Formats: sequence, C-alpha cells, structure tokens
Amino acid sequence: MIDTKQLLKVTVAWVSIVYVVCFVGVALFPSIRAATMYYAFHVTTDFGENIATLTTFISGLVVWNAVALVAVGLFVYLSNKIKA
Repeated sequence: MIDTKQLLKVTVAWVSIVYVVCFVGVALFPSIRAATMYYAFHVTTDFGENIATLTTFISGLVVWNAVALVAVGLFVYLSNKIKA
C-alpha cells in the first residue's frame, strides 16, 4: 500500500523545484522557451510577450502543483485499488 500523504508531499516538493528552475531559466533567457518548443517538441509557435512577474510565477506554481497532485492522486488511488 502506498503512503499517500508522503507521496503527495514529495510530488509538491519535486514539482515546485522543477518549476522554479524552469521559471528562472525562462526569465533569464527568454529565447529558451521557443528553442525548447522547436528542438524538444518539433513545433514552432509565437508566444507573444514574455511576461515574468510575481503573479505569473505564483499562478503557474499553483496550477502545476494542482495538476501534479491530481495525477499522482489518481496513480495512488488506482495503485491501491488494482491488485497484482
């Protein structure tokens, strides 16, 4: 049986660390966003303005953590319900 609370705490920590590193990278090197889309995902897009503010940082952090918690929560639920 998976310890749900511990896994969710680890998920929040991991996603927060990765998000901060990515946000700082894009804030310092704005062209990295378009380069990542082109070289990693093989698409070209126009993002318009690069806006890095405290509001966009916090809202992005909340959204990414919420998505990760839902995904990991579903994983834990299914893992605990499906027996091998």
